Amino acid sequence: MYFAALLARTEDGWEASDTEIDDVETLSDLTDLAREASVDEDTVLVFIEQEDAWFGVVRVDGEDDPRIFISDATAAARSSYGEILLTDELLGREPGAEDTIAALEELVGLDGTEDGDPDTTPDNDTDNDDDGLDADAVPAGPLGDTRILADLGLPEAELLMLRTDAMAEIADALGAAEVLEAVR
Repeated sequence: MYFAALLARTEDGWEASDTEIDDVETLSDLTDLAREASVDEDTVLVFIEQEDAWFGVVRVDGEDDPRIFISDATAAARSSYGEILLTDELLGREPGAEDTIAALEELVGLDGTEDGDPDTTPDNDTDNDDDGLDADAVPAGPLGDTRILADLGLPEAELLMLRTDAMAEIADALGAAEVLEAVR
């Protein structure tokens, strides 16, 4: 079960609205959605939460690039909404690297041999230069800008400690608990 909401900062405080993100396919789409909710290009926060598994916060300040925090990148990677937030930049990959890897895998079999070549890799190959980490693996745990909410009242250390009911705790720290609860 997912919950998504927008919190837009205004002169009078925060305005909350639940949001439907089923039509959102990219971070750019999500950023555009946030900017549409912005009042005078002020801060907009997009919250996405999957029950007790992970949560993500996207912060959009005017025309600046969005800032992202994900509580558990591995859990988010198993979610279609999480995949929106797990950009190449956030993961430290070259943009489009996944497409390049997929194209290369089509040319070379997964075992490292070209089509038609015999597999000469011994079954007990212990001289492996690979340290066991997949280059495309998503890191476990939190990922992104841990200071995303620090200037709004939620220090980095507190953000990193949040696990369940994170949105309510974040909204409380921002002084927006009542408006968020109204859309929940």
